[in-house]
Amino acid sequence: MVRFPEWITRERPDDAVEFGRIRVVERNLGVPVKAFLVVLLAYFFWWSRWFDEVVLFRESFLEVVQSFFLLYVILNVAAGVLLLLMDKLPAGLVRETVLVVCLVDALFLGALTVITGGFDSILFWLFLALLARNALSLPHPGRQLPLNLWVTGCYVGAGFGEVLKQEMELVMLDPKTQQVLFPAGIETPTEPVVLRVALLLLMGACCYGVEVLLDKQRRVEEETREFGQRQRQLESAGRLAAEIAHQLKNPLAIINNAAFTLQRTVKEGKTITQQIRIIRDEVDRSDRIITELMGYARLVEGHVERLDVVEEMERAVGQVFPAAAPYEVKIERNYLAPLPALFMQRGHLSEVLVNLMKNAREAMQGRGTLSLSARSPQAGWVELRVADDGPGMAPEVRERVFEAYFSTKDGGSGLGLAIVKHNVEIYGGEIRAESELGRGTRFVLSFPVKTVMRLRT
Repeated sequence: MVRFPEWITRERPDDAVEFGRIRVVERNLGVPVKAFLVVLLAYFFWWSRWFDEVVLFRESFLEVVQSFFLLYVILNVAAGVLLLLMDKLPAGLVRETVLVVCLVDALFLGALTVITGGFDSILFWLFLALLARNALSLPHPGRQLPLNLWVTGCYVGAGFGEVLKQEMELVMLDPKTQQVLFPAGIETPTEPVVLRVALLLLMGACCYGVEVLLDKQRRVEEETREFGQRQRQLESAGRLAAEIAHQLKNPLAIINNAAFTLQRTVKEGKTITQQIRIIRDEVDRSDRIITELMGYARLVEGHVERLDVVEEMERAVGQVFPAAAPYEVKIERNYLAPLPALFMQRGHLSEVLVNLMKNAREAMQGRGTLSLSARSPQAGWVELRVADDGPGMAPEVRERVFEAYFSTKDGGSGLGLAIVKHNVEIYGGEIRAESELGRGTRFVLSFPVKTVMRLRT
C-alpha cells in the first residue's frame, strides 16, 4: 500500500460522515444531474447536428463515442441503483462503486473533449468540477490523489487525441484542400495548454490541501475537547479518592496510637500483649493497603497528554530491565504502525506497563523471553500485549488475578494487578489475562482512542 508523508495525510472520515458526503454529492445531486446530462447528450448525439458544427471529425470516431456513451449510460444506471440502496449495502461496495464512477466520468468527459475541440474545448471547466467532486466523495489520499492525476491525464489525452485526429484528417485531404482548411498546418497552442494543465494540477492539490487543513483543525479541536474532558474526570475521581483515603487513615492512626499506649501500660498478661501486637500489625497492614490505594488519589496529579504508545512501552522496558541489571531476558518487539496516540496521564500508562513487565520478570525469575506488541486492530482502538514464557497460571488463579487483595506472592498486597485494571478501565479500556500452566502468560490491553473515560468501582 502506498505510504504518504505525514504532513499530507489525513484520517479517513467515519463511515457515517463519508456516507453522508456520498449521499449528498453522488446520490442526491449526482444522480439527478447525470440523468439530465444523459438526456441532453442523447439529443445532441442522435437528433442534433451540433457536433458537426463544432469541429470536423471522422464519422467512425463519432460512432465509437456513441457506443461508449451507451456503455456509460448502462454503467451509471447500475451505479445509480446501488447508490439508491447504499444504506443497505456494505461500505466497501459503495466506496468502490463511487471510485469506478469517478474514473469512468473522467474518461467519458475526455472522449467528449476530443470531439468538441480538444485543448480548446469549453468542457475543460468540467474537469475542474470533477476535481472538486473527487475531494468531497473520495477523501482518502490513496484514492483521491491518483484519481486527480487520472482526471488531468484524461484532459491531456483528449487534447492530443484531437491533434492526432486532425492530422489523420489532413492526410486524407488533397493538397489544395489542405491549403484552404489548414494554411499554416496543425498547431498545438503550447502556452494555453501548459496553463490549463497547471491549473488542473493546482486545483487538485488545493482541493486536497483544504481537506487536509480542515481535517487537522478538526483533530486539534477533538483533542482539545478530549484533554479537557478527561482531565476534569480525573480531577473529580482524584478528589474523591483522596477524601476517602484521608477519612480512613485518620481513625487508623488513632487506633494505632491507642494500642501503643495500651501496650506500654499493660506490662503483664502475655495474651493481652500478643493480641495488642496483632492489632498493631493489622493496623500497619491496613495502613500499607490504604497507602497503595492512595495511588488512586494521584488521579488529581499531573495532566492528560498525547502519548506515543511505542515510546511509552520502551520507557517501561528501560525501567524494568535497565542495561546494567543482570537479567537474562530476551525482549521481542512487534510494533505494527501506524498507531494512533492515546490521551492519558503518562503516570497511569507507565504504572500499567511497568507493573505488567515486573510481574513477567518475576514469573520468569529474571530469565526468559518477554514479547511486546502494539497494533491498531480497528479504527479508534489500540491493542497492547505483554507476554512471558514463564510457568503460567492455573485456571482458578487466572480467573481471580485482577481481584483486589488476591495474591500468590508471599507478602504481596494483591493490589498490583487490581490497580492496573483500574488504570485501564478509567480510560474506557479493557484488560484480560491469557495463561496456561507451562505455557506462559499474556496480558492483552485494549484502549479506545476517543471514547469518553468510564470511572468504575
